[in-house]
Amino acid sequence: MPWRETLSPVRMERVALVAPLEARRSMLADVARTDAVELDLPYEAGTGPEEIDRAAEAAVIHGPVAALVGWSPSRELPGLQAALEPHGASAVVLRRPRGVQPPTLLTGDDRKRRQVPVLSRLLVDTYTTVPYADLDPARIAGVAYVVMFGVMFGDAGQGALLVIAGLLIRFLKVPWLERFRRTWLFITGAGAAAVFFGFLYGEFFGPTGVIPVLWLEPLEEPIPLMIAAVVLGAVLLAGSYTLGTINRVREGGWAYALYARSGLAGALLFAAVGLLAWGLLASNPGILVIAAVAALIALVLMFIGLFTESGGGATGGLQASVELVDTVVQLGSNLVSFARLAAFGLTHAALLMVVWQATTALWAPDWRAVLAILVFIFGNILTFALEGLVAGIQALRLEYYELFSRVFQDEGRRFQPWHPDTGEQPGASSPAGSAPPVQAPQASPSPAERHLP
Repeated sequence: MPWRETLSPVRMERVALVAPLEARRSMLADVARTDAVELDLPYEAGTGPEEIDRAAEAAVIHGPVAALVGWSPSRELPGLQAALEPHGASAVVLRRPRGVQPPTLLTGDDRKRRQVPVLSRLLVDTYTTVPYADLDPARIAGVAYVVMFGVMFGDAGQGALLVIAGLLIRFLKVPWLERFRRTWLFITGAGAAAVFFGFLYGEFFGPTGVIPVLWLEPLEEPIPLMIAAVVLGAVLLAGSYTLGTINRVREGGWAYALYARSGLAGALLFAAVGLLAWGLLASNPGILVIAAVAALIALVLMFIGLFTESGGGATGGLQASVELVDTVVQLGSNLVSFARLAAFGLTHAALLMVVWQATTALWAPDWRAVLAILVFIFGNILTFALEGLVAGIQALRLEYYELFSRVFQDEGRRFQPWHPDTGEQPGASSPAGSAPPVQAPQASPSPAERHLP
């Protein structure tokens, strides 16, 4: 599958399931087995065998035919048509109704086996359901997460332990590890990022001197590390504004994206902040003027968007003004918030330095060597557990509050296929055409049976 297709939810089609009146129940039994249709029913769907009869009674009746409407992934339509043909039925693709958001089915979702998704998928799913019109940033979010984790957990030795743990989860054939099998790549990636930054910091189970410093020592040069963390945050925020702008265009067109705080207006304000920093560092008045003009245009566009959303009038103007100020303050605080990457990286290095200093202080060519080794081992275990938890939580916080808040504006609705229990074992259904369809009762139509115009 091309990688571009993995960035968007699976294409959905609005379909009408049309069947002869006497075959509608048998058709619905096969539709339930396909697991390919989300039916629009006038009641809350159940899962028992009686659900097929309820759905059949809810069908729209017109002469000798019955119909129900719903949503189906376009990739499932060939199989759905094949299941309907033995009943003289068909799935007719309809025009998508205006103002109705199709349900979301993400590429790679295994609905039939109901497997737990990998952690990169959970990063997004625990925040929101991706709207049908939006891009799915799960893979990008996973990469951003492991990079931020590596900055805070930068140690080549402890990172290597994470890599080993991930590989063991992947290849070790132990039953109790099966539930974690799909997380192995995520854990290995986080460990590899920690190893990478560990080499940059010269950290191998602390400042042991085993590897040289390739970039800087966190405790010796905290200010450059802090600046680098903010710069990394600016890059990630730029990426989130890019994704957010694309999503706003896909949701409501360029006009909607132009005025949105997480669209072009917000991206322009963020660019103005970057130009302002550049102009101040370079002492260039020309760049400062460009930054001021860009910021003014962005604020005007943003105010128009907020004023329109609030409904206009004096109250709407006041609300838009307050939200505009809040947006500017929030942008600054979000950017500075990435300094926590350096702060927790410094904490990790400081804890490991304490462990290493205690180890070297106890070391002696006698029984104290055993005590020194125990201090080194248990100190690293404690640091590994504590800092691993802290780095994981802080990276998650940055993903949610600083990045995802710009990527997503609305919440989607997850695709829920109609799959009640048909009362048969899988594979027990008769071959196509080998059994007569279930006959509908010959009683008068019930009040639930509506008529097509």
